[in-house]
Amino acid sequence: MKKKREYELCAGRLKALADPDRLRIVEHLFSGPMNVSQLSEALGEEIVKVSHHLGVLRHADVVQTEKQGRFVIYSLHPDVAAVGKDESMAQVRRIDFGCCSFDLDCE
Repeated sequence: MKKKREYELCAGRLKALADPDRLRIVEHLFSGPMNVSQLSEALGEEIVKVSHHLGVLRHADVVQTEKQGRFVIYSLHPDVAAVGKDESMAQVRRIDFGCCSFDLDCE
């Protein structure tokens, strides 16, 4: 049986994804690492809004950051995100928190 802390971690990650804008950010990051300006432009949202959502995702360990010069580059945390193929050989983008996993539609 899982420990209470594991359930709390999973619930925190699920809560971080319980927002349509954050799901859109995750979907874009499956294409590769991006900085906040690139994400803002791709999403058509204000930089401050995207930055806030990235902070929530980072706090939940859904995304990770890397400093490149004066830019912070965001990418999906490798422990929770994977791209693969399903039984029909269609591409799937999977989020796996250990307690649960789900696929994001690639279409």
